[in-house]
Amino acid sequence: MQTTIEVIDDKYVAALIGEMDTAAAAEAEEILKPLYSSDGKDVIIDCSRLEYIASSGLRILLTILKRAKANNSRVVLRGVNEDIKNVFGLTGFISIFEFE
Repeated sequence: MQTTIEVIDDKYVAALIGEMDTAAAAEAEEILKPLYSSDGKDVIIDCSRLEYIASSGLRILLTILKRAKANNSRVVLRGVNEDIKNVFGLTGFISIFEFE
């Protein structure tokens, strides 16, 4: 799993590449921790190359969302494939995240 964060146009843009299984989620969480305090910047999470997400990965995304909302920031999941979108649907997360 590869995880990166950049600041583009005053927004955090994180890219998730590969499979975010339980083992990879711990490492990804360390890289994504700066998003926990988004400082009013919106957060874009590019999932276009994310192939799989475990429940531990969903927990990380939910934490980012909760903390961003507390800072008046938006979180947008970009490029989510149908398989992963189905996971969001099964967990009920489809209605709390914004997708593009």
